[in-house]
Amino acid sequence: MTVAAVDRSIAITELLASQSEPIELSELAALVAMPVSAVHRTLSTLMACGWVVQDADSQRYALSLRMAQLAFRNLDARFTPDVAHAVLRRLAAKSQEYCRLAVVEEHRLVWISRAQGARQGLRYDPDMGGELVLHATANGKAWLASLPEAEALRIAYAEGFGQRTDMGPNYVTDVDEFRRHLARTRSQGYATAVDEAEHGTTAIAVPFRSHDGQDAEIAGTISIAGPSLRIRPSRYAELSRELHLAAAEISAIWPLRIRQRDFTMRNPAAEAVN
Repeated sequence: MTVAAVDRSIAITELLASQSEPIELSELAALVAMPVSAVHRTLSTLMACGWVVQDADSQRYALSLRMAQLAFRNLDARFTPDVAHAVLRRLAAKSQEYCRLAVVEEHRLVWISRAQGARQGLRYDPDMGGELVLHATANGKAWLASLPEAEALRIAYAEGFGQRTDMGPNYVTDVDEFRRHLARTRSQGYATAVDEAEHGTTAIAVPFRSHDGQDAEIAGTISIAGPSLRIRPSRYAELSRELHLAAAEISAIWPLRIRQRDFTMRNPAAEAVN
């Protein structure tokens, strides 16, 4: 398979992953800006490999469940959700808000776990497959603030800082203001995002480390988010305190995921028993 064919396959797969319903061939080709013939050939290959399915009646295309199965298999192989989800559930129960955990992967953060704590009224319940825009989210700013400023700005500009048109009304487009956000995050020990990535939503986040030493690298972030009408500045101190406690607990148990993975790899029978 040529590089061009791989690029086409990736572009089509990512586009299909963003669709809630099957899509027509011509519409898909227009969205990925490729000739219909090239898209059809690529879809035929992906269908033969089991990645794409075609509805027999409408002739529209969609991803098969194979992609989701591989994603869950990969998460299980890393043992990431298991070691942290209990902590996340307790945090959600205490805060009665929506809590998420993201891990650092190269120059980005990836959502891996969530827990809903809202029991009544407005509920913030976003799609876990949504993009995590680093420079416009509390999770992103919590991580970027831990990096040298030049590196943080490089990453922010690489993902389109100041150029996004799909953000909330408080989306920051001025670099000096963004630098002040990072400085405030460092000084207060937590990051906030109020109507930045999404209208009507406020989030608070802190980073957690790969083990419980101050010299440990940042492994990810943990956040509390909900309607801006409910998460007001008067709650920041309380919520940030709960976040720091949860982050410390996750840092303490994070190495267990490596040990558990290594144990299972050495003892395949253990996984079969479990």
